[in-house]
Amino acid sequence: MAHTPQFLKLVNDAKTRVKETNVADVKRRIEAGEKFLLVDVREDNEWANGHVPGAVHLGRGIIERDIEASVPDTNTKMILYCGGGFRSALVADNLQKMGYTNVESMDGGWKGWIGAGLPTIK
Repeated sequence: MAHTPQFLKLVNDAKTRVKETNVADVKRRIEAGEKFLLVDVREDNEWANGHVPGAVHLGRGIIERDIEASVPDTNTKMILYCGGGFRSALVADNLQKMGYTNVESMDGGWKGWIGAGLPTIK
């Protein structure tokens, strides 16, 4: 999907404030047994079509509303992913504004995960 200039400007601004990781690093961290909450922020239909094993779904449209009930500890280590790493960066920025201190966005997102041939759940 081609992103519009204003959307990219918004994402690039958010990325100046959020920590990013990538698919290979997340895979390595999972294999090493690191404890973190993997959060899929894509739309419901995207989640239903497949997601990363062990992920929970809190779509971008509701995560800011529901995060405190789902993840009350603002120190919880979370890695967020979307389709490619754009929406997850926006969500990470918002969660940080809400007081969450240990949030990362997975650059490459779902597309990078499946492109690397990693396991998925449908």
